[in-house]
Amino acid sequence: MDILTNTFKRALQDGKPQIGLWAGLCNAYSIEIVAGAGFDWLVIDGEHSPNTLQTTLAQLQSMAAYPAAPVVRPAWNDAVLIKQILDAGAQTLLVPMVQSAEEAEAAVAAVRYPPQGIRGVGSALARSSRWNRIPNYLERANDEMCVLVQIETPRSVEALDEILAVDGVDGAFIGPADLSASMGYLGQPDHPEVTKAIDDVIKRIVRSGKAAGILHSGIEQARHYLSLGATFVAVGVDAILLARAAEQLAGQFKNVAAPAASKGPY
Repeated sequence: MDILTNTFKRALQDGKPQIGLWAGLCNAYSIEIVAGAGFDWLVIDGEHSPNTLQTTLAQLQSMAAYPAAPVVRPAWNDAVLIKQILDAGAQTLLVPMVQSAEEAEAAVAAVRYPPQGIRGVGSALARSSRWNRIPNYLERANDEMCVLVQIETPRSVEALDEILAVDGVDGAFIGPADLSASMGYLGQPDHPEVTKAIDDVIKRIVRSGKAAGILHSGIEQARHYLSLGATFVAVGVDAILLARAAEQLAGQFKNVAAPAASKGPY
C-alpha cells in the first residue's frame, strides 16, 4: 500500500471539492468515529484545541485506517512544532495567521528537507517514514507535503497575491472568525462587509490557481463558497455537533432552553 502519496493534495490540484470536518475533541476514539462518517478530510486542531504532540499522533494513527485525510493545524507557524508534527506522520498542514509572503515562505521551508527547506532529518526515528521502511522517503517526502495558509486579517488580505505566489503554497484558507474580528466586527463573521471580503478573497485564490478553503457550518453558506470555486470546505465542528445534539436531547425531557442558534461559521 502506498501510504506516502498525498491523495488530498492531488485532489486539490485536480480541483475536486473536498468536504471536511473540524476535530477539536483531542481524542483518538472520537476522531475515529468521525473519520468513518464520509468526510474527505478532518482538521486536527492544535491552535484552539488542547492538543499535544502525543494526542495529535494518536489521532493520526486512528485515522490511518480510513480514507479521510488528516490536516493538522499547528499552534503557530513555528519550524520546531512543524518538524515534530511532520515526523509524527502529518503531510498536510493548515498554518494559522500567515500575513506576508515571508511568513508563507517560512511555512514552506519548514516542511521541506534541505536544500529546498530547513526540515531536520530524523526519518529513522519517525513514523512519517515508518522508521525508514518507506523506500526513498527522503527523496520523495518534499513533493508530498501540502501547505495551506490561513488568511485571517486585513494585512493577510492585502498581501494575498504575494502569499499565493509563493512556490510551495498549495492553498489558502479563510478564517471567518478572526477575519471579522480584525475588521472590527468581533463576533459578527456574517456581517455584510465580512462576507463581501470573504467572497472576494475566494475568487482571488481561485484565479491564482491555488486551492481555496473555508469553514462554515451553515449548509447554504457552505454551498455558496463551493459555488465560488472553493475546493476544501469544512462544514462543521465535532465539539459543536456533540454539544448541540446533547442539548436538544436533554431539552426533550427537561425544561431547559437550548442556546440560541449560532449565526457564525461554527
